This record gives sequence, C-alpha cells and structure tokens, in this order.
Amino acid sequence: MQTEVNNPAIIRFLKMKFRGAGFIDSLKIKYRSLICPFINLIKLVKPGEKVGDVGCGSGQFLLLLSEFAQPSYMYGIEISKKLIENAQSLFSTLPLHKYNFAEYDGLNFPNELGEMDIIYLIDVLHHVPKTFQENFIRDLAKSLKPGARLVLKDINAGSPLVYFNKMHDLIFAREIGNEISFEKAKTLLTKNGLNIIEQEKRTMYVYPHYTIVSKK
Repeated sequence: MQTEVNNPAIIRFLKMKFRGAGFIDSLKIKYRSLICPFINLIKLVKPGEKVGDVGCGSGQFLLLLSEFAQPSYMYGIEISKKLIENAQSLFSTLPLHKYNFAEYDGLNFPNELGEMDIIYLIDVLHHVPKTFQENFIRDLAKSLKPGARLVLKDINAGSPLVYFNKMHDLIFAREIGNEISFEKAKTLLTKNGLNIIEQEKRTMYVYPHYTIVSKK
C-alpha cells in the first residue's frame, strides 16, 4: 500500500534511513523537502512505471519514490562512482530486481534509459556547462522511448531570486550554477521533439523553481 506523501512523512522517512548522517546531510533531510517540490514530483509517477533519475546522486529521490510511489523498477545514473556506491548501499535492503544504478561518463546515456516510462532531471541541468546544455538535452531526448515522459525540474534564471540558488550552490556544491530561464528550458525541450504536457513555476522560500513535464 502506498504511503501518504507529505513533508512530515518525507522527513520522518529520511531520518530513519539516514541515521547518523553528517551535518550537511542532516540539513538536507530536515529542509530540502521544504524548499524543493518533492511532493509534486513524486505524484507524477503512475503505479507500475519504470523510473529513471539522471544525476541521481546518492539515490535519495528514488528512495522516496520507493516509499511514496509505486514504481516497478528504478534506475539511476550519476557521474560520481562514490555516489553510485552510496546509492547501492542505500538500496541494499530492497529486492535486486527493483533497482539498478550505473556510472555515467558525461557523454553517452546508457541504453537502459530507453526502457524507462518516466525520467527525472532534478536540479541537474544548471550543473551542466552552458556550452553543453543543448547537446545534453538533445541526447537525453533521443534516449527516451516513444511515449516516455521527461520531468525537468530546475531553478528559473528568469527570476531575480536565482541569486539565492547561486549562493546555495557556492556553499554546498562549491560552484556557481548555469541556470536557464523557464522559457528557454521549454524551447530546449520542444526543439528536440518533446511535447510539453504540464508546466509549473513555483517559489518556495527564496528558490524560484520550474517543473516541466514533456512527452516524446
């Protein structure tokens, strides 16, 4: 049975799964669901779907899906071998046929992405160098199977509040993000053959988010 998804439930679940987390991870557990639209993102998964996560980090979002949605399979890719190892450790109590994680070389998307029904790209695009963003979206769009959905969630460069996210990334990621505007993001998706089926702009505290759901 699917667990009801709300911020208190998300925080309780993550605290249980990340016992003994360090200071930075503890902050993420307590506050990220309050400044990022996790609830809306989770609700996009339909029961039984295969879910991909590009730039999955340590697998935290897919772990939330395992608890609050009903995917049949979860697949995450990440450029960091250490983060992939973290994700595999985090998922070690789940049945092996329910998930897989793979290292991404930054150039070639794995063929397994083409088996997914819905693929998430959450706060990843602004970490891609500006000169590579268009090719990144082009290649990702090519990897989708017909009928698959791509969920692009990022920070809106068209809002003056984008500078709060730049400060955030400078502190936590030690880099300055390459955010693009909501309108440019939509253009990138449509010019690469994806049809926009849902879109939302939402400011949570000082973070100007947009979420665009497109379909191949």
